[in-house]
Amino acid sequence: MLLTAVAVCVCFLTLVASVPPRPSAGGGGGSALVPLPAEIAALPPAAPRPRLAPSSRLYRITGVAGVALTFDDGPDPYWTPKVLDLLRRYQVKATFCVLGSLAGRYPHLVRRIVREGHTLCNHTMGHDLRLRKRSPRRIAADMRRANQLITRAGGVTPKLFRAPGGNWSPLVIALARQQGMAALHWTVDPQDWRRPHPYHLILNVRNNTRPGSIVLLHDAGGDRKNTYTALGVIVPALRRQYTLVPL
Repeated sequence: MLLTAVAVCVCFLTLVASVPPRPSAGGGGGSALVPLPAEIAALPPAAPRPRLAPSSRLYRITGVAGVALTFDDGPDPYWTPKVLDLLRRYQVKATFCVLGSLAGRYPHLVRRIVREGHTLCNHTMGHDLRLRKRSPRRIAADMRRANQLITRAGGVTPKLFRAPGGNWSPLVIALARQQGMAALHWTVDPQDWRRPHPYHLILNVRNNTRPGSIVLLHDAGGDRKNTYTALGVIVPALRRQYTLVPL
């Protein structure tokens, strides 16, 4: 146990030192890639992805042994490229729950998400935390408009929907189903949006992930330095233990 803790701390301190500072203005370029570590390159290819069908069911697990990484609230012009670079380095595919408004603003990032083999998920137009309190017409219109912008940007229509904040209702699930989308929840929520210390994020994900888990993280919605730092440990660690699958 002591040796494990020391190893995690060493990995963490190394990553903190290597995180590039955020530029005061502009930016958004990806970080430089390094050769894939031998222990990762030697792993077997990912298993077929799970198939989450539109239904009255709320999906909290993948339904297979594989673990899914999901990223909410993007795309962000600074953090999303960095997350994509890191996923590419470790040959991991993930699911990005994007906002329609940001898909319309940064279509090149949506295209990159699709081009690199990740899955798109509809996360509403503007992250309305009170969506389930809206009228059926307004909820459906929000979903439809977000899908239009996401599809226009990435060329792929989302088959998944995630309610902002996980604020579900039977109506929201039913309306998503009517538009051909499965309701995507999660299993592991380290609450990275609160910006806890990266070490706590690492421990939370490590201690709570099981076969079939859906892990909730964020690549946008604020300063994601702590999330990005933690991902440098989380991704290779999960990659060694599980098959990581897009949804």
